[in-house]
Amino acid sequence: MDKHWKISGPIAAAELDVEKANAINMLLIRPVGVLPAKPGDPVLPFAVGLFNELRQLLKPDAGVTTLRRATAAYVHCRRYYFASAQSDSMRHDLDGKPVEPLSPDDRLVAQKRFLNLKRNAGTAEAPEDPAPARPPLLSKNEQIRAVLLSRKNSSVQAE
Repeated sequence: MDKHWKISGPIAAAELDVEKANAINMLLIRPVGVLPAKPGDPVLPFAVGLFNELRQLLKPDAGVTTLRRATAAYVHCRRYYFASAQSDSMRHDLDGKPVEPLSPDDRLVAQKRFLNLKRNAGTAEAPEDPAPARPPLLSKNEQIRAVLLSRKNSSVQAE
């Protein structure tokens, strides 16, 4: 599937997205505007290199690895990929201001990852996706991260 979607518009954050955003903000000395504050706020794709700016705002008692994991949990979810795949997707700075459009290649990667996550979740068919099922488009690191996050989440729920 190498065809870009023609759909556009903001993607509203769900409660889970807000929880993930709050987990990031709790590690920082101040909340950042690029993250949704409440359900219904738009999910905004990050500017390239934004993680390094987030690191500069890290609380002294918080670890970089914890921030990296919290950020990964936020950006590797369906709504973030769906927001990034939109035809009018823009990258945003810390304050939530648009800085540049996503490249067509980045939008296509986001589209493929969204469809892969949707397919793995067993949800209904994706829009305009006549292509047969393909192997996961996640890198080995992303697959490992997903397994570790799911194990961590299941162990927290078991407690």
